[in-house]
Amino acid sequence: MNIKLHKSDLPDDLDLGNLIAVDGEFMGLNIRRDPLCLIQISTGNSDAHIIQLNRNDYKAPNLVKLLNDEKIAKIFHYGRADLAFIKYYLKTDTNNILDTKIASKLSRSYSDNHSLKTLIKEFINVDISKQFQNSDFGGELTQAQLKYCANDVIYLHKIHDELNKILVREKRIDLYKQCLKFLKTRVELDLAFFKDDIWAH
Repeated sequence: MNIKLHKSDLPDDLDLGNLIAVDGEFMGLNIRRDPLCLIQISTGNSDAHIIQLNRNDYKAPNLVKLLNDEKIAKIFHYGRADLAFIKYYLKTDTNNILDTKIASKLSRSYSDNHSLKTLIKEFINVDISKQFQNSDFGGELTQAQLKYCANDVIYLHKIHDELNKILVREKRIDLYKQCLKFLKTRVELDLAFFKDDIWAH
């Protein structure tokens, strides 16, 4: 596994291709209280670029340009949370989004567990540790924390490919695409404090 830690932003002229996996780490789940600390990115080739953001100003022009780029697809797992934190702290929309959690819920109706750990075990046959899921990402990072962050992105390409095959086979791929279109709206509802299902009775 090739892990690179970058301070504040991605390097200039770093070409990560047109399909990347993206994840974020926060100090908690309250978006206005708990800062966005890290963004990790993988090209799917056992690599992870981990950006430790400058929380004084959140200036990361190269990262923002990448996230905003319509031509680069970004695979998230439960992008709803990451996209909200990115929009709130980095002040940018993330475009061309794919999401393995949505894909899993639509394709794997044979299971009620759609965690990343479960998907990695099923499709990659690797049992990853989530020991550092609830650790402090706001300070100096340990090697164990960096490995945990890398695990959150390096498998997403393969998982999305496998889920996509099921979606096509079960004729649910169009439904998946429609859900992806709504994801940005769902994030806007979260940021406006509409957490409940607005379609519920």
